[in-house]
Amino acid sequence: MYSFCNDYSEGAIPMIMERLQEFNKKQNPGYGMDEICDKARGKIQEVLQCPTCDIHFLVGGTQANLTVIASALRPYEAVMAADSGHINVHETGAIEASGHKVVIVDSADGKVSVEGIYEEVRRHCDEHMVKPKMVYISDATELGSVYRKAELQALRKTCDALGLYLFMDGARLGCALTASDNDVSFADLCKYIDVFSIGGTKNGALFGEAVVIVNEQLKKDFRYMIKQRGGMLAKGWLLGLQFLSLFEDDQYRKIAAHANAMAQKLQTAFVDCGYSLFAKSSTNQIFVILPNEVIKKLEKEYAFQFWEKVDATHTAMRFVTSWATPEAVIDEFITYLKQI
Repeated sequence: MYSFCNDYSEGAIPMIMERLQEFNKKQNPGYGMDEICDKARGKIQEVLQCPTCDIHFLVGGTQANLTVIASALRPYEAVMAADSGHINVHETGAIEASGHKVVIVDSADGKVSVEGIYEEVRRHCDEHMVKPKMVYISDATELGSVYRKAELQALRKTCDALGLYLFMDGARLGCALTASDNDVSFADLCKYIDVFSIGGTKNGALFGEAVVIVNEQLKKDFRYMIKQRGGMLAKGWLLGLQFLSLFEDDQYRKIAAHANAMAQKLQTAFVDCGYSLFAKSSTNQIFVILPNEVIKKLEKEYAFQFWEKVDATHTAMRFVTSWATPEAVIDEFITYLKQI
């Protein structure tokens, strides 16, 4: 049975596995203070065209989100997010456990709206309520959509006007930047975002996220916060080596583009077979409304994820592809789909 449940079922791209073996017995200083991590940071700064940004390597996405938000906010400050935002839905209250409320703002297609930000800041008007201080977005979003450059510019303008930080969760950043409707570059991120992550776990690494801090106000003592939150990996070079590999020869974009292409081929096949989309996606997650009897037949050969009940006889399901998804498997799935 082939799984379309997520984009981290497989291990890592061959280059990473080969390099880990190559460097396995070489000694390195701990906690990310090694030459490999320095090279990885330099490579990422070069790609971002932002030599002044700080880069820190953490193991996972929830850990990165928690550490960034807890470090940036005062105890009484809150972070705003879409109702589908990962920090609101899929992180077991990690942000709230750090003492910071997640305030839900109006959104469409998983993307936070400027109007929603203004409304929540207006509503939280005095010291009897938490004070919104940060806007959390993700690219790609939880619904597979991507932020356009004009949208990021509008969010930046709004955050500047209201004195808010803008934080982008880039767990699936590779797929966002290689989507067919994307017009945002790596360099644009440092122009519009205060702090963002570059996901490795969901884009070809064994594990790891790179946190990029652009805003000078957020840089001070960040390593202290990483350590306090349990995120400072002793064998930090393992993270540096993976990101160095991902950012050489444009690997990060190439493997994400493959994941997108496989998902889009699936999405097209579903539409051609007459099924409706729960949300139209241009990245590696697709959301399809299927009759329950069709779902039962598909589940005999493939694994995928429940998303939302639509009515008594139809359910929205999520299918996710990865850097390692073989096109032959996609073709086999489409043949099976047409048969049923």
